[in-house]
Amino acid sequence: MALVPYDPFGVLNRESFPMLSRFIDDDWFGGTTPRIRADLRETPTEVIVSADIPGLDKKDDVNIVVQDNRLYLSGRIDRSYEEKGENVHRTERHFGQFARTISLPATVDESGATASYRNGVLEIRIPKSQKAIGQRIDVAFH
Repeated sequence: MALVPYDPFGVLNRESFPMLSRFIDDDWFGGTTPRIRADLRETPTEVIVSADIPGLDKKDDVNIVVQDNRLYLSGRIDRSYEEKGENVHRTERHFGQFARTISLPATVDESGATASYRNGVLEIRIPKSQKAIGQRIDVAFH
């Protein structure tokens, strides 16, 4: 009989707890790429996502896709420095591939999405669908 190491979180998967995906991001379940930290905000007319991704050099370094009320972020950060005559004691800054999927809190119109990058923060603004915003109906008084 083979010994199986104890894994207290091994039972946490999408099949066992389908309702968890409503509260936890999709990549929480066993993602292998480093986590991109993000803030998710909502106004009456749009959804705003701000993600910390330091080290991007050009717009081709990041891919942004909005589909089925999910935001998919992926890309690559290149860090190059020479290590001649140096002993590296710690490397905490992320480089290489990254990916993140964020479930959006409202129905959005992906065709109107915009993105900007400043000081290591990627901000994505996605307008809500007109169905999600709703329409006020005026009452005609006679």
